[in-house]
Amino acid sequence: MSEETVIRCCAPTLAAIKTGSLFSCAFESKEDMTLSLRTVNRCLIHKGVRAFPLRWKDGKALIYLYRPSMLEHDLRDPVALDHLRSCGYPMGGAMEQILFLVSRLRENGAFPHEIGLFLGYPAVDVRGFILHEPCKCTGLWKVFESDEKEAMRMFARCRRCMEGYLKRNQEGWDLSRLTIRPRQFSYKSNPNERKVSA
Repeated sequence: MSEETVIRCCAPTLAAIKTGSLFSCAFESKEDMTLSLRTVNRCLIHKGVRAFPLRWKDGKALIYLYRPSMLEHDLRDPVALDHLRSCGYPMGGAMEQILFLVSRLRENGAFPHEIGLFLGYPAVDVRGFILHEPCKCTGLWKVFESDEKEAMRMFARCRRCMEGYLKRNQEGWDLSRLTIRPRQFSYKSNPNERKVSA
């Protein structure tokens, strides 16, 4: 698993703009991929970021890179809680819910709709996607109920972040240097308006 892959797929999570990111990574042996994940986790855990394999299938691992503190906050949203409860998720901590997501991926093969809740998408938009409501716009996610202008700013911010991180990586910045460790999160009601103070 190359640093470039992690940066290309996860820059907004590394920058604490977004709760989580998913990417698929080919592997020759599960043992080698597990070692690679351990290396990434050793590098990032002190920055508040973890990498976790959600699925191993056909020589590819589906990797979930996320910020546990942000995920705990996101999954406490009443709309998110209501949907997770209706899908049978345990009402414990985020790790229990991730493990339940792993079982849902194993059962269904396809991505369950609620996976957006684990990526930091607004819960109202995840609900809108599930209910097939009219879509306002599309970017990292489909916007149904959240503020369209704010979502477009978030999409642009994530794109700029990825471009900037790839440039810094080419200049020699490694994964640890590119990953911020926010001291404090200040949350507003809309996860798109989350501010990070370092």
